[in-house]
Amino acid sequence: MEVTISADMLIELAALLTALGVIGGVALWCHRFVLRNKRQDEAIAAIRNEQTLICYGVLACLKGLKEKGCNGPVTAALDKLEKHLNQAAHDVEDTD
Repeated sequence: MEVTISADMLIELAALLTALGVIGGVALWCHRFVLRNKRQDEAIAAIRNEQTLICYGVLACLKGLKEKGCNGPVTAALDKLEKHLNQAAHDVEDTD
């Protein structure tokens, strides 16, 4: 049995290896993209939780100032913050 290697055979082999490399590269890129997306989703969830705690802290401060007799901008900010928190709570319920 004699095996001859021709130029056409080498070109076809190189084309096959290139195609497999490209397919593998795309698959690896997709895998990394999904992992990066998951990490970003986790980071965004942590940031949202932190922002919620900050909003409740600011709300408590504004309520305390209003109880002490501060008026004007405190009342306006308190109303806007309560309205925002209520709307955000309903938006979260609607998406679940």
